[in-house]
Amino acid sequence: MLFKKTTLKNGLRIIIVPQKNSQAVTVLVLVATGSKYEKKSINGISHLLEHMLFKGTKRRPDKVSISEPLDRVGGVYNAFTGEDYTGYFAKVDSSHFDLALDVISDIYQNSKLEAKEMEREKRVVIEEIKMYHDQPAAYVQNLWNRVLYGDQPAGWDIAGTEKSVLSISRPQLFRYMKRQYNALNTVVCIAGDIDNHPQVIRKVKRYFAGIKSKRGIKKPAVIEKQKKPGFLLKEKETDQTHFCLGVRAYNIFHPQRYALEMLALILGGMMSSRLFIKVREELGLAYYIKTDISSDPDSGSLVTQAGVDNRKVEKAIRAILGEYKKISQEKVPLEELKKAKDHFKGKTSLSLETSDAKASFYGGQEILKKRILTPKEIFQRVDRVKPEDVLRVAKDIFRPERLNLALIGPFKNKRRFQSLLAL
Repeated sequence: MLFKKTTLKNGLRIIIVPQKNSQAVTVLVLVATGSKYEKKSINGISHLLEHMLFKGTKRRPDKVSISEPLDRVGGVYNAFTGEDYTGYFAKVDSSHFDLALDVISDIYQNSKLEAKEMEREKRVVIEEIKMYHDQPAAYVQNLWNRVLYGDQPAGWDIAGTEKSVLSISRPQLFRYMKRQYNALNTVVCIAGDIDNHPQVIRKVKRYFAGIKSKRGIKKPAVIEKQKKPGFLLKEKETDQTHFCLGVRAYNIFHPQRYALEMLALILGGMMSSRLFIKVREELGLAYYIKTDISSDPDSGSLVTQAGVDNRKVEKAIRAILGEYKKISQEKVPLEELKKAKDHFKGKTSLSLETSDAKASFYGGQEILKKRILTPKEIFQRVDRVKPEDVLRVAKDIFRPERLNLALIGPFKNKRRFQSLLAL
């Protein structure tokens, strides 16, 4: 059994992923809510709520009483907020499974969200926002979403802005949690050293007995509209220019999703990929360059990110666009496609060696797609990708009107970059 899914009467989904030869177990709770579910006035509320769940519950009155029990057993625990979901997890030695389940279920259901703690944590979140603003390689990814989607939830920062975070009230936080943190919106994934599946289900039922079953806020549809290349420049005194250059692409349900994955790998997903060899090894323009895809239920993109000398930005952009054009005109050789497939399969297999990775892999699919594919099933889909598929995808997405560029560097003249955006 690779995994077992059980849906309770109230709609709560439980995913059990046994893992032989492991001494660890991970308890992961995923909630189908994130920044794409927010209004502009409360942008960042999902992220702020994630922070607040570690500040105290009715049974564990403060942050120390939450963290210390897990610290005593060497547990790894944290939380994260995305555009489409929020997650809370604890990874422990399997003998402490009940403790992990108890703590995570407690913070999920019984957090007090005290006003004093909330005001203090707002300041912490604002410092986190400032930290990312001071890291161009990280912040340019936020600008990438902004140039793609503009002033709608998909284009806003997950953490919000200083203004929006400070404006969130405690009653708003309570209402948001009460509406979104419900059984229909929640997946509990247990992965690792667990043998007795029925007993695990009974324990999860007991610990999550208080979850109500109701519908949460409906996420607004992402508005996709673009008739010409998009560009966004953040002027900043930096020693190096960081940019994201790419195109709109496909969501996770698109039939050519795996061809898109192979396209990204061939372009810039490996140290022997085309862009790594061209931009770093041959031209010596960048220390890092990578191409990734982002595929969500309602949006998707392919993006190449790099950091280059301020004087050589145009040269790097031209080189990348040249590779985009080339791969949209010529079929990739079979051997190069096979390398990408083997890389994908090998990297995926290696990434699933730990219980927390397995929990994220299986739970993440369930929360986003309500359907889980095993690694073998995914690999079968990857193996079916042909050179013609990669070419078809490249021809479809690499068009001038789909191009977008987000850039951070010491520049005032936007036109010098906008004029480059052509294929």
